[in-house]
Amino acid sequence: MAYDQELAGRIRAALSFQTGIVEKSMFGGRAFLKDGHLLASASGRGGMLLRVQPEVASALVAEGSASFFMMRGRELPGWLHVELDPADERLTAFLDLGLAFVATLESKAVNRLGPDRSRM
Repeated sequence: MAYDQELAGRIRAALSFQTGIVEKSMFGGRAFLKDGHLLASASGRGGMLLRVQPEVASALVAEGSASFFMMRGRELPGWLHVELDPADERLTAFLDLGLAFVATLESKAVNRLGPDRSRM
């Protein structure tokens, strides 16, 4: 199954005002990375893959807004599968939760340089 190009466009538009966003094809979908960390993806399985704090993920699953993302039969803590129809206005709210979590992570661009180096 190909990813939903309309959903990818909506994600792209919602993230267009953010810095550090890179878009690329990954895992059969269209992925959006923030400072080197996977944030969200228009999944090749349909819907959106979203990375959030594990506690937030559990709360969203409990309220029925999302389901845990499964890989090889296992739930991945902090990774959600979210079904969104084209008129669903929750996209920005979901992405804001993902952005809040990814902001707590060290930029992968900095990680590659090591602790004693800085970007020039």
